[in-house]
Amino acid sequence: MPMLQAFILPAIGLGLSAAVIPGPLLAYLFSTILMRGARRALLVVLAPLLSDAPIIVLMTFVLGQLPQAALQLIQVAGGCLLLSIAWGASQQTQTDSLLTLTPDGAVRSWAATRVLLTAVMMNLLSPGPWLFWATVNGPLLLSALELSVIHALAFLLAFYGVFLGGLCVWIALFHRLRHFSARYLRIMILATALLLLWFGTGLITAALHASQAQLLLSLALLALELLRRAWTRRKASAM
Repeated sequence: MPMLQAFILPAIGLGLSAAVIPGPLLAYLFSTILMRGARRALLVVLAPLLSDAPIIVLMTFVLGQLPQAALQLIQVAGGCLLLSIAWGASQQTQTDSLLTLTPDGAVRSWAATRVLLTAVMMNLLSPGPWLFWATVNGPLLLSALELSVIHALAFLLAFYGVFLGGLCVWIALFHRLRHFSARYLRIMILATALLLLWFGTGLITAALHASQAQLLLSLALLALELLRRAWTRRKASAM
């Protein structure tokens, strides 16, 4: 079977789906674009290149299948990480400094390494990449490698070229949204925070085999944040 039909076209399709299907990494990318600008968001695009290497080796060549207990541990840790990022995004909307950034969004005090490490940790602590390489991409990569190293490299280049290119398209689109007024920018950041909250609670409840509680947990955490904000405003007005 020709390389194009057997490996490159499937890789393009898989890369496109990874770039457009909503997930934790995409939600964090949106949040970074809106709060930190396009330059910092490009670091998020690099995260899969750094974090996928150990995932590919472990799931494709070593383990073959992720143990259930390990998957649950990854889900809980990833969910907690997403919740902390969602809380941070919500906090940022209460400061005027965030909303007065230039369109290029350069925040010199914000360490670029922190953005990159957060994205890498998110990818490592999300079960999606592990399951993806164990069940879909891994077998295709092994099949390509059985033919030649060239086939395997073509598969990887096609997949990551489309995947990372798609993420860059998202950056270009969302970067234009930063030209909106402070009010609309705050609303968009809050929307990404809610998206991160939803994915975070989804990972935790899935690990606990209580997916039906995802909505309740999300609403409870949202209510706690609203109460905290009301209490903070009340204290500020009383001073």
